[in-house]
Amino acid sequence: MPLLHQFCETLYQSGFGTMLRESNNAFSVIESVHVLAITLLFGTIAVLDLRMLGVILRQISVSSVARGVLPLTWSGLAVSVVSGFLLFWAEAEKMYANPSFRAKLVLLALAAINALVFHRTIYRSAHEWERQHMSPWRARATAIASLALWSGVIIAGRAIAYF
Repeated sequence: MPLLHQFCETLYQSGFGTMLRESNNAFSVIESVHVLAITLLFGTIAVLDLRMLGVILRQISVSSVARGVLPLTWSGLAVSVVSGFLLFWAEAEKMYANPSFRAKLVLLALAAINALVFHRTIYRSAHEWERQHMSPWRARATAIASLALWSGVIIAGRAIAYF
């Protein structure tokens, strides 16, 4: 049995995993918190991406929008990671073979790489272009990729229940 499968089985069979799974309210409360956190995360990311695409907030600089939303983005990310891990813990053995869960993890990794590339390269020159109504093509490309990837994360996450 692969090591990852053993890890998932151990989490699933743990007392804490069983408690989460069998509780009348714990799983549904954690799931609700997870959905709200992802809403905050995606909502704030979408605001910055749509600004870079020139769709909204054209009169506000990209860095001003980023300063306003990034603390909320980080909060949404932190809560969604913690709540997501708790949901995974409760159903780890099932998630191991779930194609939607695997797709979600791949899309999350790609979204993280996209954000890292943006913040390490394109955003460093924002002072040169941030006041323009339309951002340079590389910023727009990462914004489109971001919106597509995070939409995919949400769709794959929702599809987990059906596999």
